[in-house]
Amino acid sequence: MYPAEFRYTKDHEWLQIAGPTGTIGITDYAQHALGDVVFVELPKIGTRVKAGDVLGTIESVKAVSEVFSPVGGEVAEINSELSTAPEKINRDPHRSAWLVKIKLDDAKAADGLMDAKAYEAYVAEKEKEQTA
Repeated sequence: MYPAEFRYTKDHEWLQIAGPTGTIGITDYAQHALGDVVFVELPKIGTRVKAGDVLGTIESVKAVSEVFSPVGGEVAEINSELSTAPEKINRDPHRSAWLVKIKLDDAKAADGLMDAKAYEAYVAEKEKEQTA
């Protein structure tokens, strides 16, 4: 269900690394939990972030949630389409609704993140807790 080439955080962000660049978005689990997304606020290009820093916010009909950077680096690109079509996050969170692309400080920083199998197990445990 979750792309195998991505790495995942416990805050439900995903990271895909291609050379010196990491693309970041939120997972299907996160968008489902949020509900209908109505607004996305992203950082300016050139913003420097460390792993764990707030990258922006996603507002839905239910809540406003912060998005955290899974790695450190410099924001190289933002998905400007989300400013006029934030609902893309609900339709395609793992592909066209990526949030930012970062020039990575250290590509090995992703080594500490979960792979798809571990993330799926993490989500299954979260869902069990919610129904208990």
